[in-house]
Order: sequence, then C-alpha cells, then structure tokens
Amino acid sequence: MDNFMTHIVSITILLFLLITFLQSGIDKIADWKGNLGWLKEHFSKTFLSNMVPLLLGSILIIEIITSILCIGGIYHLIMDNHTGFGIAAMFAACITLLMLLFGQRVAKDYPGALTITCYFIVAVFGLYVITS
Repeated sequence: MDNFMTHIVSITILLFLLITFLQSGIDKIADWKGNLGWLKEHFSKTFLSNMVPLLLGSILIIEIITSILCIGGIYHLIMDNHTGFGIAAMFAACITLLMLLFGQRVAKDYPGALTITCYFIVAVFGLYVITS
C-alpha cells in the first residue's frame, strides 16, 4: 500500500493511458474495415494516402505495446517501487501521440490535432512526475 500511495499520480496517469490506448487498439481490431475506410478518406488528399493500411497496422501495434507497458508500469510501481516500465510506457505514449498528431496535421484536421495535444499534455506530465 505504501508504494501505491507513493506513486498514486503516476499510477492514475498510467491507468488513463492504458484505457486510452487499449480501447483504441481494441476498436481498430474489432472494426478494422471501418477504421481503414474512414482513414483512407481522411488521408485521401495527402502524401500518406497510399500508406494508410501500413500506418494503421503500425499504430495498432504501437498502441498495444504501450498498453502492455502501462500494465507493467502499474504492476511494478505497486509491487516493487520500480519505475522503469512506467517511464517506458509514458514515453511510448508520447511517441504514439506524436505520430497521431503528425497524421492529423498532415490531414489538416486541426480540431483532431488539438484533441491529441490534450492527451499529449497528460502523457508528458506523467513522464515528468514519474522521473522526478
């Protein structure tokens, strides 16, 4: 219980990121065709238009890896006060969000980019907290 209270902010942020990326990954798996169709339209007028299936698969893999790291981070913060997995999870979340932000900016979806920025702020704050 002592480790939980010591790392309660980091654990809460890791839970937030876990929910975010796990749900997103599950949605991509459950509705691959729908996501692919929407994204092909979204990027139809960009240089990324021919790479959408590859990029969607890449993002899916990165989201699942980030989710696994979040689970490991929560576990190790509580069980042995070790921050390595949590740091890796929050850094992976930042990289994933930067990739998504890049896509939204390329597609000129500025409201979508703003939404990703809000998630990015949480992830960067989490990285700051866990490394302080």
